[in-house]
Amino acid sequence: MHSDHATRHRWILKLAACAALATPAASQATEGGGSIYPVGAENYGCCALPPPGVYGQVFGQQYNASTLRDNHGDRIPVPNFRVEATAIVPRLIWVTPTQILGGSLAFHGILPLVTLKVNAGAESQRNTGIGDMTFGTALGWHLSPTLHLLAGVDVFAPTGGYRQTDLANIGRHYWAVQPLVGVTRMDPEGVNADLKLMYTFNGRNDATDYRSGQELIADYSLGYGILRNWVVGVGGYYYLQTTDDRQAGATVANNRGRAFAIGPSIKYDSGKGWFVSLKYQAETGVRNRADGGALWLKATFPLY
Repeated sequence: MHSDHATRHRWILKLAACAALATPAASQATEGGGSIYPVGAENYGCCALPPPGVYGQVFGQQYNASTLRDNHGDRIPVPNFRVEATAIVPRLIWVTPTQILGGSLAFHGILPLVTLKVNAGAESQRNTGIGDMTFGTALGWHLSPTLHLLAGVDVFAPTGGYRQTDLANIGRHYWAVQPLVGVTRMDPEGVNADLKLMYTFNGRNDATDYRSGQELIADYSLGYGILRNWVVGVGGYYYLQTTDDRQAGATVANNRGRAFAIGPSIKYDSGKGWFVSLKYQAETGVRNRADGGALWLKATFPLY
């Protein structure tokens, strides 16, 4: 089979693994060009734990892409290629009164609802369902009134719908573990900055005998506080696949993903315990992934 035709054929058959965890992450490499973490999900205040209590978060995402990039960043000519994905993602956070090493102990859980439509060549499919669940624990420190630190680990469970023959799969059909560390600077009248670093260890998809490579992910935001209630600036992510994929014990060469995304971001803080942020991020420098853009909405509010 000609190498260009083989590449197109691989993408058409394996785009199924696109929308994992909380969002339609159809923009990523590894198996099927997907990633189990929804890159760029976090925004202002991501790594500052609130006081002890129970909190709710809701993420909303709309992602669109119509271009695939190969290992050199060149466009892969898949006819009629398009990914359209929408996710509504509830998250429950419990910040306990327990202190460990001077940090507050917290737990969280996420169970997303995803709608994914994929067109590739003459094929098209649309699926809606529950995505892969995330649960984890973290410690949060308040180093000063404006500076906050977070460290933890998340586990991704294969609860999303998956069929090997589907073009648009909501789940990825494997477990993953992700240690993380993050820092937040919050100032209602000054510089606001966030950096959340994550490293993903992917399990094996036993339906395809495929193990996606390890991934380094950084969600970031940078803005300035105005009028005490508003922060305006930019946000996005950096993604780098650090190890090769493997299938049936063999290395999958020239398939490591890479991308950078940036776009405008804004946050409103009510001053009453709830806040909401909105951003759009456009992808660039893409390798072995779909190249598109995402609109993110995030709301946080106390429950108890």
